[in-house]
This record gives sequence, structure tokens and C-alpha cells, in this order.
Amino acid sequence: MDLFSFNLNRTANASAWRVLPNRWDFVAFPLIICAIAMAAIGFHETMAPISTLQTQVISLDPANLPEYAMRTTLRMLAAMAASLLFTLVYGTLAAKSRRAGQVLVPILDILQSVPVLGYISFTVTFFLALVPSRVLGAELAAIFAIFTSQAWNMTFSFYQSLRTVPRDLDEVSRGFHLTSWQRFWKLEVPFSMPGLIWNMMMSMSGGWFFVVASEAITVGNHTITLPGIGAYLAQAISEQNLHAIGWVILTMTIVILLYDQLLFRPLVAWADKFRMENTSSGDAPESWLLDLIRRTRLIHRLLVPLGWFFARAARVPLRLSSSVGPVRFPSAPGGATRRIGDLVWALVVLVVTVFVVYRVITYVRTGVTVDEIGHVLVLGLITLLRVILLIAIASVIWVPLGVLIGLRPALAEKIQPLAQFLAAFPANLLFPVFVIVIVRFNLNPDIWLSPLIVLGTQWYILFNVIAGASAYPNDYREVAKNFRIRGWQWWRQAMLPGVFPYYVTGAITASGGAWNASIVAEFVQWGHTRLSAHGLGAYIAQNTEAGDYPKIILGIAVMSLFVTLFNRLLWRPLYAYAESRLRLD
Repeated sequence: MDLFSFNLNRTANASAWRVLPNRWDFVAFPLIICAIAMAAIGFHETMAPISTLQTQVISLDPANLPEYAMRTTLRMLAAMAASLLFTLVYGTLAAKSRRAGQVLVPILDILQSVPVLGYISFTVTFFLALVPSRVLGAELAAIFAIFTSQAWNMTFSFYQSLRTVPRDLDEVSRGFHLTSWQRFWKLEVPFSMPGLIWNMMMSMSGGWFFVVASEAITVGNHTITLPGIGAYLAQAISEQNLHAIGWVILTMTIVILLYDQLLFRPLVAWADKFRMENTSSGDAPESWLLDLIRRTRLIHRLLVPLGWFFARAARVPLRLSSSVGPVRFPSAPGGATRRIGDLVWALVVLVVTVFVVYRVITYVRTGVTVDEIGHVLVLGLITLLRVILLIAIASVIWVPLGVLIGLRPALAEKIQPLAQFLAAFPANLLFPVFVIVIVRFNLNPDIWLSPLIVLGTQWYILFNVIAGASAYPNDYREVAKNFRIRGWQWWRQAMLPGVFPYYVTGAITASGGAWNASIVAEFVQWGHTRLSAHGLGAYIAQNTEAGDYPKIILGIAVMSLFVTLFNRLLWRPLYAYAESRLRLD
């Protein structure tokens, strides 16, 4: 045998050896097989006849909880995938197109203010008619309801990141003559990753808050129940079964810990490489699953073509229309043509808006009087006061704690599962405590039901502040340390300006979450005992249960009006200030 043949055989043997699985592959393969099996089982049950939902009665036997947990988790993951796709498309258009942004951002304000129950009221019939003979129609209705509790928060985060990309990095990308497509994948998406992933965690946890509404849907005389943790919880509340509620809490804890370890912890560790800094962070986040995947041989080689495909797709020199570009780098003015285009666009938007408002008013007038409209406006003011007070309280508590957690990756790893669990903890589980205490001591529901709203608001602020502190450049921290900037001066001149854009994003979504939470917090039930606080949320909940569509639309329209005006008068000016004065350039 000559030397060439020997080297060829040795190379062939080495290549074959690299393809063979190692011990880490044998650990990772069962996880992959379990994920595939879950998806296959879920698809099979989704394609079952719709009649099976009427024969499958929700059982409070704890033995059914693993199956219910699997189906709920699959719905939430499907909604998360749809939310991510929506975020990338909608957020990009809103941030990069001046004319589209003038329409899309206000629409986003309205969308996040429309309560989940408001969507359910009108989408259940649509999705059931879309796939009339299969469970898929009901599943799509549930997934869409969960989607509406996840997408807006992620979209606001991505929009904020696109609008606050450092100017020097943007100028460097232009100096390298990157196209809009290349700049998007090479600069803007990586820059947004830390904040987007933390907001994905918040959205995933926030989806649990309305999982009951999405799986146990009642609109008028139309009731549909999907097997899942939400339906199990609704049945436990209806039967006043405290033992079943305890099993729900245990199951939720296990599920949250699993998707934290198997999904979000690896994503946080992976996204750490996108931090904007020149010096390495002291304690980088870690993930045992990410380390496991990196140590595998066969799985790693199977993933190489996928990584190569995405890398090549990001380098495609695709050039978009000149009308789609960063707002802060506008193209040269086109004179009269551009002004005419802006005028025509404004007129089109105005005409569409007037038509929509006219149609809403025409429909609402069929079942609502003028006195009813005034009454609903007063209820909206009451809920507005609750939201403002709770946002202020949540900000004072969670901004300092969020900074403390975000600046310490080791602490964040320990706090992250706890924060996810608390954020995912549905207010429905606390209904028995609040109802029993309020009835027992004859307390005022207008005051003592309000804390239930804060459970759906404070976590948006906490997770966004953690994301902002995590993305804060280590260079700036070292500069502040070298100049001995400490105490209140450090907060005022270094940290608060750095996390302020993230805080505004969290506060905007927190206010929308508070309005949504008011639907279930101002009108609570435990068995046959019902408590109602004065407010717009209770008004919508009561009329949704009664199936009074004109009043439902009136309540949703008033809620959207309050949220939009509140955002326009307070949060949008703060957004503009953060974008122009507090960017990390």
C-alpha cells in the first residue's frame, strides 16, 4: 500500500468516525424524539372529528394532567411561532417605513388594548366555520386567542430595538455597503435579540394568564371546551375543588421549569454573543442543553446544513424599495411629488378610519343608548385610574430589582424560572382567596379586586428592565466604575438612561396587559359566588357572558380609545425622547 492510499483510507476513516454518534448524541436523541412524538400526538388529536370535544368531558383526575399539559404547551408554542413571525414582519414595517409606521403603530396600540375576550367573541365562529368538521377549527381559535396575548409585547420590543440601533453601527453597515436585507439580519436582528428573547419569555408566561379563556370559551349560548390545563382549571373553579387547583399549580410549575430549561435558557445563553460591547462580560449565562448540543457529533453535523442555509440567506444582496428604510436616514426629499404622496396617503387613512368608525357606531346604536355610552365612559375612567396607580406601583418596585437582576447573569439564571412562574401564575387561581376574604370581611370589591390587575402588569416591566440591563454594554459599566460614578448619580446618569427605552416598552405593554387583566380581575367568580367591581373590564366580561354583541363592541371601542389616547399623550412622547436622547451611541 502506498502512502497516498494510506492517507486516503485514514481520511475516509476519520470522516466516517466524525459521522458516528458520540455519548452526547445518545443523551440528546431522546429529547428530540420526545419533541417529535409530542408534535405527532398533538397533530393526530387536532385532526380528530369535532364531535369528540362533546364526548370528552374534562376530568379532574390528576392522571389526565400530563396529557392536558402537553396539549396546552403545544398550543402556546404554536402561538409563539406565529407571534415571532408577526413580530419580524409587522415590527420591521412599522419601524422602517415612515408612512406604514403612521398607521401600524396606532393599530398596534389598539390591538393590544382589545381584550382577549373581545377577540374570542368574534373569532370562535370564524375558525369553526373555517374547519367545520375537525377539532382543528377550535384549536385555531384557541391558538389565535393565545397569540393575541403574546404578539403585541414582542412586536413593541422589536420595534423599539429597530428604532434605537446605535448610529455608529448603522453607519458602519452602510460603509460596508450592506443592503437593507443584509443589514436587517446582520445588525438589526442580532441587536434586538436580548430584548426580544426576554419578551418572548414574558409573552409565553403571559399566555398562561388567559389560557382559561382560550380553552374554556363561552360566548352567549355557544360553549366549546378543549382539553388542557385551562379547561381543567375552569372546571376546578366551577366545582370549587381546591385539591384540583393544587394539582394545577404543581403541573404549571413543572411545565414552566421544563420549557425554561429546554427553550429559553439555551436562547438566553446563545443570545449573549449579541451583546453590544468591546469587553467580555464577567459572568456569561450558561445552558446545559446548549452545551450538550455543542458536544454532540452527529446532531451537530446534521445541523450544519441548516446553519449554512440561514447564513447564506442572510447574505443575499436583496435590495428593498427606497421607501423602506430607517426613519432617521431619510432619502433626499422628492419635492412636490413626495408631499402629494403623503397627502394622498393621509387621506386614504382618514377615509378608512372614518368608515370603520361609522360602521361601529351604526352597529352599536342597534342595542345601546346615549346614556349607556356615557355610563361606559365613566367606567373607563375608573379602570384608567386603577391602571395608572398600578403601573406606578409596579415601576417603583420592579425597575430597581430588574436592574439588579439584569446586571448579574448568575443571579438572573436563578431568578429567571421563578419570575417566569410568577408571571405565568393565572389570577384565576387566586380568585378563591380574594372572594372568600372579601365576602368574609365585607370588603369593598372596588379596592380589593384591584391587586388582581397588577398580576398581569408588573411582569412586563420587570422582564423589559432585565432585558435592558442585560444588554447594557459592559464598556459603559467599566467607565462608570473608573470615574467612580456611584449612588444616585450612577442611577441618574448611567443606568436609568440605558434601560429607559426598554422600560417604556414594558410600560406600554404593561398598560395594555392591565386593561386586559381588568376583564378577569373586575368580575370574579368562585362557585356560585360572584363579585364585581365598577369598571370597564367588568362591563365587558358581563356582556360577553350574556352574548350582548353591541355592548361588547362598545366596551372594546371605549377601551381601545382610552388606551390609544393614554399611549399618545404619555408613552409615545417618552418613546420619542428615549429614541432621540437616550440611545447607546
